[in-house]
Amino acid sequence: MRNLSLALLALTALTASCRSAASEAEHETSAAGNRSTFSARRNGADLPRFTVQYPQAHKVDVVDDYFGTPVADPYRWLEDPDSPETKAWVEAENKVTFGYLEKIPFRNQIRDRLTKIWNYERYSVPQQEGNQLYFSKNDGLQNQAVLYVQPNTDGAQPEVLLDPNKFSADGTTALAGTYFSNDHRYLAYATSGGGSDWHQLKVLDLKTRQPLKDELNWVKVSGASWYKDGFFYSRYDAPKKGEHSLAGKNEFHKVYYHKLGTAQSADKLVYEDKKMPLGFRMAGATEDERFLVLYLTDGKNDGNRLSVRDLTDPKQEHSFTPLITSYEHNNSVVGNVGGQLLVMTNYKAPRYRLVAIDPKKPQEKNWKTILPESENTLEGVSQVGGKLIANYLKDASSLVKVYDEKGKFLHDVELPAIGTAAGFGGRHDAKTVYYAFTSFTYPTTIYKYDLTSNISTVFRAPKVDVNPDDYATTQVFFASKDGTKIPMFIVRKKGVKLTGQNPTYLYAYGGFNVSLTPGFSVARMLWLENGGILAIPNLRGGGEYGEEWHKAGMTPHKQNVFDDFIAAAEYLTVQEYTNPNRLAIAGGSNGGLLVGAIMTQRPDLAHVAFPAVGVMDMLRYQKFTIGWNWAPEYGTSDNYNQFQNLYRFSPLHNLKAGTIYPATMITTADHDDRVVPAHSFKFAATLQEKNAGPYPQLIRVDVNAGHGAGKSTALQIQEWADVWAFAYYNMGLNPYGK
Repeated sequence: MRNLSLALLALTALTASCRSAASEAEHETSAAGNRSTFSARRNGADLPRFTVQYPQAHKVDVVDDYFGTPVADPYRWLEDPDSPETKAWVEAENKVTFGYLEKIPFRNQIRDRLTKIWNYERYSVPQQEGNQLYFSKNDGLQNQAVLYVQPNTDGAQPEVLLDPNKFSADGTTALAGTYFSNDHRYLAYATSGGGSDWHQLKVLDLKTRQPLKDELNWVKVSGASWYKDGFFYSRYDAPKKGEHSLAGKNEFHKVYYHKLGTAQSADKLVYEDKKMPLGFRMAGATEDERFLVLYLTDGKNDGNRLSVRDLTDPKQEHSFTPLITSYEHNNSVVGNVGGQLLVMTNYKAPRYRLVAIDPKKPQEKNWKTILPESENTLEGVSQVGGKLIANYLKDASSLVKVYDEKGKFLHDVELPAIGTAAGFGGRHDAKTVYYAFTSFTYPTTIYKYDLTSNISTVFRAPKVDVNPDDYATTQVFFASKDGTKIPMFIVRKKGVKLTGQNPTYLYAYGGFNVSLTPGFSVARMLWLENGGILAIPNLRGGGEYGEEWHKAGMTPHKQNVFDDFIAAAEYLTVQEYTNPNRLAIAGGSNGGLLVGAIMTQRPDLAHVAFPAVGVMDMLRYQKFTIGWNWAPEYGTSDNYNQFQNLYRFSPLHNLKAGTIYPATMITTADHDDRVVPAHSFKFAATLQEKNAGPYPQLIRVDVNAGHGAGKSTALQIQEWADVWAFAYYNMGLNPYGK
């Protein structure tokens, strides 16, 4: 149901040993350890040879005491993104990194090929409002997708409604969310500049196509939920003078109601908690505008509380009725049937269930089960057109089932293949809905689904300059260190033989209840079409098998995630997909932490490493922006036992002098205010200082970009070109060589 889903951000986020002597690289290393000459070989033919000279990073005498354990932090000064010293260091590092990348002879060929295959039309799932359809489309190489509108009739021509490419000169301001009023008259929309998590809310009159003067700032972790002539939203107070908006700790989240045509200063405060600085407060109204649902988190537990206000009852104008008072479980309101709220919860159901709760009798004994927990994980439920559409995961792939509003099973939605289906949203009077289907070799296709006939028809199908039939996907199950069976998708071009020499890209996440399901990536197609292998394991910590799978990878069990990943890499070697010298490991955010931990625990596991926007300093992450929200996942250094656990795997603190580390390209961005770039900065400076091996240790810092969302097409293409060029070169391969 629209405007009611809980928008929690998923940040979603062994000993040193020598590398194999069989590595395909020759090198010279200076006595200082910060200069190396590197050349790569392919079938005995040398690729160009060049030297890397890292910038000098001075050290400061900063030592923190954690329960009697002194921990040095010599690069603490890199935490200040605005200091002249930090800016100079970033500029110098980028000069080294891009100087290195520019010398790779086939880098431009990779970029050109990526540009060609990236240039195809891509559509979002349409949203029907009244007799109009709204959807986003990227013509191919536009930096940002454009929002279109068209009449909901066959043959209708779409018109541009909002073009985010005109929001900024460099195409880095993105459309971050769209929220339609229940009378279909207005659109509230969020913009994000440079990839920041800070949003600005604006309003468009859909009848006149003219913007209103309404403009709301300092919005974060929020949507816009319409009620009467305005909407509910959440924000923080503006930063105080001297506070850094991209790095400062975010505290005292508040819910407001904004009335159209008024200044933000006149917004009505709906909820705040002056005694709890941490935690998110969000509110959403049901489509019939009867109930206002309040979501509360505390920054300490993994779940949320639910409270409700009957907006038709004057006696509740200033109060909320608690529905679920514990922070220990995840709860979200799907919608309502009259006075009954439909709540999706993992309370007493690790793989989730749907229950009906009467706000007048909210006690658990009065709950009624609508969709019971099943052997498959319930990912989400849409209440639309008088039906419930439930999306389940079976071994990390979608199963979609349709029920009536009382929970009676009607039928399955037939999907075109094993993959991922998403969408199915709509209003109570909808007759049709739309959804997207994708898989690793199935370009994202938009389908129109008839709720009455249970028939799907293609609405938009992309035309990509690759042939999906040339590729095959298999799913395997391997044993982790403790014997747990872990699933993994493996994708390769048909005819690629398992010689143990195939370049392989191993990508994972493993945290925050995030499920890695099959999805099409044009960037990865370049790797696959050149004979590379893609491997994606579903590590513990994710949500593929419900909350128990998630908890098995949370504190204090985070090491399970690393063990699962190590076992995946070893499986690929034993089964002769690849070998350590042809293996690249990658992950972003929590996945960047994963790669950083693997580099320190098993530096011999892979030849190339890509830790992206990673959480690298596990002792101080909670001190920046919304890092405190990750405490239930990781634990914090403020607790003795949790400190001991974090200190064992924190990537920054486990880099050891004299170790030969993989060829590494760290990626981050100067506007990342979710995982602040200081994590990557300090990790890079320490890695360059302590690495004893010949392989390059680079950091690539995008300018005017953030954690990833809203990144322009141009920036994405260039980053992927650099990733693949770095991987191929350091494996001693030329994808376009003879």
